[in-house]
Amino acid sequence: MSRPRKRLAGTSGSGNGCYAQRLFAIPGGVLTNAKPLLADKGLSGKRTKTENSGEALAKVEDSNPQKTSATKNCVKNLSSHWLMKSEPESRLEKGVDVKFSIEDLKAQPKQTTCWDGVRNYQARNFLRAMKLGEEAFFYHSNCKEPGIAGLMKVDVQFVRMMKRFIPLAELKSYHQAHKATGGPLKNMVLFSRQRLSIQPLTQEEFNFVLSLEEKEPS
Repeated sequence: MSRPRKRLAGTSGSGNGCYAQRLFAIPGGVLTNAKPLLADKGLSGKRTKTENSGEALAKVEDSNPQKTSATKNCVKNLSSHWLMKSEPESRLEKGVDVKFSIEDLKAQPKQTTCWDGVRNYQARNFLRAMKLGEEAFFYHSNCKEPGIAGLMKVDVQFVRMMKRFIPLAELKSYHQAHKATGGPLKNMVLFSRQRLSIQPLTQEEFNFVLSLEEKEPS
């Protein structure tokens, strides 16, 4: 992810937050970052390998009418909850460290920052659909143990750490079980569009994942 950027004057509208030139700022690649008030890659000047792979995936999905239709419907009927990915460990991309963890967000002035580095078209669509104040899970990706580390709201602003870290492996076990039983995580985008750094969540998915912090690890 690109380094946090200052908000651009006049871009903090009441609808979609602070986007450079009204574009997105959330990562579109597999392991890129995702933040709502961000600037598009064209302004940040940064492009990550994960974004490249995300674009490649998008091209493949374009050739599948069923998946393309499902994605359009998803954007159309988006809930007000999201999952946004960012890399918590140092990794140089063209000489720039893309590291940005939830601890980094918490350390920002007013615990708020703009999110940039997003190029994938699906991630951009999700960014445009976001509204200020909507809730999102901060997901640590491309690291030793990926998973949900905390909560934030679209601006992007730190809310709190999760009561316990929810690892990807635990979410995957519930997803697989729910596919058979019809549980809340049966269609979770985290497992059907793994490379997207910004992903929508249904109210049911958000509530279920949030409830996991109160339970012992499965």
